Amino acid sequence: MNKRQNKNRAQAAPANLQAGMTVTMTVARQTEIGYFLHEGEDEVFLHRSEAEGPLRIGEEADVFLYHDHENRLAATMQMPYVSWGEYGWLEVVDVSPRLGVFLDNGIKKHLLLFVDDLPKMRQEWPRTGDRLLVTLKRDKQGRLLAKPASEEEISRIAVPADSDMHNKWVEGTVYKVIQEGAFLFTDDEHVLFVHRDEMTEPLRLGQSVRCRVIYVRADGRLNGSMQARKEVRYAEDADKLLHYLIDRGGAMPYTDDTPADIIREKFAMSKSAFKRALGKLMKEQKVEQDEGWTRLIRK
Repeated sequence: MNKRQNKNRAQAAPANLQAGMTVTMTVARQTEIGYFLHEGEDEVFLHRSEAEGPLRIGEEADVFLYHDHENRLAATMQMPYVSWGEYGWLEVVDVSPRLGVFLDNGIKKHLLLFVDDLPKMRQEWPRTGDRLLVTLKRDKQGRLLAKPASEEEISRIAVPADSDMHNKWVEGTVYKVIQEGAFLFTDDEHVLFVHRDEMTEPLRLGQSVRCRVIYVRADGRLNGSMQARKEVRYAEDADKLLHYLIDRGGAMPYTDDTPADIIREKFAMSKSAFKRALGKLMKEQKVEQDEGWTRLIRK
């Protein structure tokens, strides 16, 4: 048998055991660096660093099975946050443009969410510190991967919202991004959709977002907005212009006739929002426009 065949034999998984299983195994023998555990004819290695204290020959241990960095089936006494058949929120700890994102599942080896299960647009990928709702799956080699929660699973665990949720602010996490907007799963386990027109910034998978409920659907799902109510936004925009004028000594070369691209560049607001804010200030007799300039009215 050549070296390549020896390597393949060493990495072959036991016939009845698979990554992702939580099993009770017996210590068959020990070495300087760990223990060999067996269940029937199957045997798996448990490194001392993965054991919770010293073990004796014949002692039983509850272990979680995974593939180590040399692609061998191994055991750990550390229990994962998400086990086989379960769903849970896991934190992103690293991002690889080639492979995908790595998640902390409570054991030393991080769980990979493969690139094929992520949005095609890189700006919609999660970042370090974001959280994803996932379960476990195996690739063709039997190695563990993360699998995003399906729409069916979200529907199964979601709670219908009551009509009194209208205009309330909620916290949620993005679990799906589509061309029209993004779906969130709120802290109260409601499903909420944010249309792109209601966003204050582009959203990404796993991002935590604060939204205002603008509509409660008959099926208990929510539509939301990241923007404040119109009257609040008008007041905030007007206050922004007022402070800008004060900082400039009471005058600025921008009026209702200023092009929209300049308005957006200077004030990060649309031309219509700018005109509404100026109109509010003029109605309150705080500013006036004259020959291409807007000036504070000194009282």
